[in-house]
Amino acid sequence: MNNHVSSKPSTMKLKHTINPILLYFIHFLISLYTILTYIPFYFFSESRQEKSNQIKAKPVNSKPDSAYRSVNSLDGLASVLYPGCDTLDKVFTYAKNKFKNKRLLGTREVLNEEDEVQPNGKIFKKVILGQYNWLSYEDVFVRALNFGNGLQMLGQKPKTNIAIFCETRAEWMIAAQACFMYNFQLVTLYATLGGPAIVHGLNETEVTNIITSKELLQTKLKDIVSLVPRLRHIITVDGKPPTWSEFPKGVIVHTMAAVEALGAKASVENQPHSKPLPSDIAVIMYTSGSTGLPKGVMISHSNIIAGITGMAERIPELGEEDVYIGYLPLAHVLELSAELVCLSHGCRIGYSSPQTLADQSSKIKKGSKGDTSMLKPTLMAAVPEIMDRIYKNVMNKVNEMSSFQRNLFILAYNYKMEQISKGRNTPLCNSFVFRKVRSLLGGNIRLLLCGGAPLSATTQRFMNICFCCPVGQGYGLTESAGAGTITEVWDYNTGRVGAPLVCCEIKLKNWEEGGYFNTDKPHPRGEILIGGQNVTMGYYKNEAKTKADFFEDENGQRWLCTGDIGEFDPDGCLKIIDRKKDLVKLQAGEYVSLGKVEAALKNLPLVDNICAYANSYHSYVIGFVVPNQKELTELARKKGLKGTWEELCNSCEMENEVLKVLSEAAISASLEKFEIPVKIRLSPEPWTPETGLVTDAFKLKRKELKTHYQADIERMYGRK
Repeated sequence: MNNHVSSKPSTMKLKHTINPILLYFIHFLISLYTILTYIPFYFFSESRQEKSNQIKAKPVNSKPDSAYRSVNSLDGLASVLYPGCDTLDKVFTYAKNKFKNKRLLGTREVLNEEDEVQPNGKIFKKVILGQYNWLSYEDVFVRALNFGNGLQMLGQKPKTNIAIFCETRAEWMIAAQACFMYNFQLVTLYATLGGPAIVHGLNETEVTNIITSKELLQTKLKDIVSLVPRLRHIITVDGKPPTWSEFPKGVIVHTMAAVEALGAKASVENQPHSKPLPSDIAVIMYTSGSTGLPKGVMISHSNIIAGITGMAERIPELGEEDVYIGYLPLAHVLELSAELVCLSHGCRIGYSSPQTLADQSSKIKKGSKGDTSMLKPTLMAAVPEIMDRIYKNVMNKVNEMSSFQRNLFILAYNYKMEQISKGRNTPLCNSFVFRKVRSLLGGNIRLLLCGGAPLSATTQRFMNICFCCPVGQGYGLTESAGAGTITEVWDYNTGRVGAPLVCCEIKLKNWEEGGYFNTDKPHPRGEILIGGQNVTMGYYKNEAKTKADFFEDENGQRWLCTGDIGEFDPDGCLKIIDRKKDLVKLQAGEYVSLGKVEAALKNLPLVDNICAYANSYHSYVIGFVVPNQKELTELARKKGLKGTWEELCNSCEMENEVLKVLSEAAISASLEKFEIPVKIRLSPEPWTPETGLVTDAFKLKRKELKTHYQADIERMYGRK
């Protein structure tokens, strides 16, 4: 699925329209500049290419099914960040004592909110935000201590569950630290989950207390409180909501400030609290559920600490100078792990949201600053969907430039791509050509962490070039506490997810049905198994699924069967090449990887999102496509087709025109004939977590998409 394309930068170059004679002269100047800058580079800098070619992981023995370990952990897997800090409360106490008065959590002040009427009549809420206000390590520690004590006063007992259903914000992290200190088991639920999924999570975990926000209480919880009979206390992190009468008897709503005050009044000394053990559950994290109802993954203190130990080792010079921007859901293991890594190393964490991230974000009033412009972060995590969006938006802007500007950008882009492939940098291009693009994320980003789904080679290379920083592409699951692999910062190869982290080892298990074997040549292939202290305890109240996905070996080490298919390169780096669930056998016996088809087509300017579909009763692939409105409208104009957005998407002629574009791209991407979609359905509505058709990490929910488009599936395959 992800081809190792770094050795072929020509395949990702942009096309220019420059006079051949002028181009020859420009190439001469570029060559001269390259020679002059290469001389000091050669003498004073170790080539990134040399580092990139180093062995990064090795098998621990000569057997085909041997586990691979990082070269930095061949003698033993790492499991703790700091000596003696084997639980999360100890890690935070260590960080608080070391970085006491340093700034830790930042939140922007809301100066003004106003409604803005759009041309189509819709009303968008716009905000003007001020500076970041900061809480120090000491401030956060005291607030967490008081909040935990307050929860204890409300009847919360150690080793019992408490839920958090809240947007990413400073109060989320304060509440989590309180739970870690007092050994309360934190149940995390995505803020975008639908009613039935929320009810399922709250009832399965039998929570009596829930932490939430005013908005989510009004929009989501209010309607389902009566379906959660054990609920007794609702704590809102941002003040009391205006109405109380609608809540059932016996349910009391408190503010977080009131619970903290209650805890501060009842001295902590007089209320001794139970300290967690490394094996105790820290978090029950409900997955976003790409299949069926979400499952609760039980993650212990030692699981999380092992995971963040492995992640931190891949971020060089991590420390007090770093600023991280937190905007992804904290209920997702990627964001929670990233923030805990930062918290334990003295970094600042400034909070944001996808709607206020950049100056152009949907909730930021025109002319005012988005969060990245104000915070100027050095570290940022992102899921591929967000990076793909940035890539498409920037390339659309490039296409709108004057011919001179566009060709200048393309020349610089292609030149830098060649230099990166040779392990070199381009300081002049960075300063003069890419500075404006880089400023979209504040201008100071030194590392982008990417996880949650595979990132296309084109998008990864674009981020390397335009944002002048490495993309640490990683692979991990909720079930492995988010840890598995992350690429080294100096490894600019694309299509890979890096070597195993120092906290875990990875082996490949034969999957006969799919034709993947760990004896395959030139590279071993198979189902990815992750082993180490980061591998979690299993699924909450679901022993059958736990037994199916986890096992212990003869040495007592836990292993996770991921269901993903991987391949090891000679240097020990892993590629994700398939997924067991994504492989469908067609009527004639050919196997189609739906993920491979989607990866080949989703970066087209015409495509905002795509889901390939096939089943064993038919001989061809079909697809559901969310088209890009601007591109589709332009294509319709060229073909002389008119109508509203919905009419264009429902038009058979438009479907056929889009299908032609997809087919050409599929052939260019070397898809087999049987892998190319034969029929498609254009969707006028985007797929967002709120629609229930994608997860919070924007992974496709295939089951829900199939149900949603059932009538279209029958139409495209012909009713039987």
